[in-house]
Amino acid sequence: MPWSNGGGRKSGGSPQHNDLEELLKRGQDKLKQAMPGGTGLPGSFLFLITLAIAALIAFYAFTFRVDPDELGVVMFFGKPVRTEPPGLHSRLPYPIVEVRLPKVTRQNIIEIGMRSDELARGVRLVPEESLMLTGDENIVDINFIVFWRIKDAQKYLFNIQKPDVTVKEVAESAMRDIVGQSNIQPLLTGERQKTEQAVQKLMQEVLDSYGAGVSIDQVQLLKVDPPTQVIDAFRDVQAARADKERLQNEAGIYANKIVPEARGEAERILQAARAYKEQTVAEATGQTARFLQIYEEYKKAPEVTRKRIYLETMERVFGGTDKIILDSRGGQRIVPFLSLEQVRKP
Repeated sequence: MPWSNGGGRKSGGSPQHNDLEELLKRGQDKLKQAMPGGTGLPGSFLFLITLAIAALIAFYAFTFRVDPDELGVVMFFGKPVRTEPPGLHSRLPYPIVEVRLPKVTRQNIIEIGMRSDELARGVRLVPEESLMLTGDENIVDINFIVFWRIKDAQKYLFNIQKPDVTVKEVAESAMRDIVGQSNIQPLLTGERQKTEQAVQKLMQEVLDSYGAGVSIDQVQLLKVDPPTQVIDAFRDVQAARADKERLQNEAGIYANKIVPEARGEAERILQAARAYKEQTVAEATGQTARFLQIYEEYKKAPEVTRKRIYLETMERVFGGTDKIILDSRGGQRIVPFLSLEQVRKP
């Protein structure tokens, strides 16, 4: 036949028929031995037993059962003709009709790069699957799992041989393709989810092109590390990069703090300079106006104005200082007295 021997439980045909004949023969032998004298059974009783067993054989030959997680694919002379939902269904006997029963609702899991060992309660590594070459020519050790289920039972059974092996090989090939286009640093840090989505998309496209009838539910990365031989060096590099980012962040924080302070100080100095400029110009303007006013009065009465200016100047000079005034016009009879207390007084 042109179709492959895909996955799924088979129902129908000669194996069951042979088993029932063998069971019938053994039952007859035991009944003969149980009868007194071993002469055999009465004809009517033997006929009823034969009829019941024949009915049982007919029931198994003309019916098949589909479990809740299965889908019945009915083949007429090896060609798929229909599908049947869960339940009990009738059919023609084998080899006219054969039934395949793939589990279409079960989620299947494929492991790449390791194998779960239930007996040892651990994981067995498979380095020939996990070691991959990145786009920047580094080696990375990747373990991941793929969750998939049957989307189209007929395509799954008849379009490809060994569907489970095909899904596994497509998963490994897709991961190597995506990793080969990426640098190692993003794979080790922030692009795990992006890588998972890219591998899932590529797997689905390849399997659809094969007509595999398979749906990829999820790709999950379990481990993405450098090879064991160089992992210590990679950790040192990672630590150095982390220190670099930390120092850059600290420098950025310091710059964000000091630059506004410097700008504020510069603005304060500029405002103080503007204020000083305005004050100086205003004082100079006032002094000029005062001088002009004095000059106008001076032209009217020069002697009086000159004396007034002299007195005002003396007032400003001696107004805030300690003074000792001696009157020389008192005559020679008055002896001037100078107190040392007044001289020493600050």
